[in-house]
Amino acid sequence: MNRHRRTLEAIFASPVRPNILWSDIEALLLHLGAELSQGAGSRIRVALNGRRAVFHRPHPRKETDRGAVRSMRRFLREAGIEP
Repeated sequence: MNRHRRTLEAIFASPVRPNILWSDIEALLLHLGAELSQGAGSRIRVALNGRRAVFHRPHPRKETDRGAVRSMRRFLREAGIEP
């Protein structure tokens, strides 16, 4: 639980952090009950609390960039999730 709490706090941190591992974000989403499905290429579809979004897994790096963190933050807020 502490790991997921730290990831959630990192997503909502200000200023936006560019070094959050995508694998940690996926683990958090699964912990929150999200449905993840593979799309074309590096796309991943996420459904959580009636909200849907498509994200791109970062590659070749494992860290999520600031723009993707901002998008994830917005998605989680819309799904009713905040730290």
